[in-house]
Amino acid sequence: MKVLIVDNVIHIRNGISEMIQVHCPFVSELYEAEGVQSALIKIRETNPDVVLLDVELDDGTGMDVLVSLDEIPFHVIFITAFDKYAINAFKFSAIDFLLKPIALEDLLDAFNKVKNQIKKQQLEMQLTIMQENLKNVMVKEKKIALKDHESIYFVTINDIINCQSCGQYTEFTIDGHKNIVISKPLREYEELLTPYGFIRPHHSHLINMRKILRFDRADGGSLIMENQDQIPVSQRKRTKILQFLNSL
Repeated sequence: MKVLIVDNVIHIRNGISEMIQVHCPFVSELYEAEGVQSALIKIRETNPDVVLLDVELDDGTGMDVLVSLDEIPFHVIFITAFDKYAINAFKFSAIDFLLKPIALEDLLDAFNKVKNQIKKQQLEMQLTIMQENLKNVMVKEKKIALKDHESIYFVTINDIINCQSCGQYTEFTIDGHKNIVISKPLREYEELLTPYGFIRPHHSHLINMRKILRFDRADGGSLIMENQDQIPVSQRKRTKILQFLNSL
């Protein structure tokens, strides 16, 4: 595996390079660049398999590197010191990223994902979604990328009806689409989707409040969704749900 590290801070490049040399024997060639122009030169000279790409560079951004290329035949792992808002844009688009200061465990985990990656050609769409999400976090047609073991699905958030916990997996019920099972726990999606009109009426469910059809009071209470699914409401969440419904 050939790896290119692109970061404008030399001690960060050196630190990443040292971790890779010591702990990543599968990396056969290692290169460095400090900015947009030097990165483009190195990419064309070395044809890397993986590019560790800083978001902010002295002569531009990591995105400037990617949009300058006719194609992206390598895997991208962004390096960022951004705040939570921007990090959520990476999570929504399922783009791999490392948060500064970079921990060895996170670096190794990122390389493991690369070695087991799903379809490089999906990257262009993922980058498009990330750019859209960075521009406007509340856009009506905001999308999220959901990766299962076979594919990456680009789903409009407003089409999600319910997210159901299945242990360490989450099953998405999506309007007009087959259910998608993702190997991440529900709590991760609760953090991402709550700002966009989702609420957790029960420990096993995270629902889109815009998809509620009615509230049934029988048997402690349940929500009937637009697709006729019945979602239980826990006693602890009942008051909050009723307050929301009464505000409509």
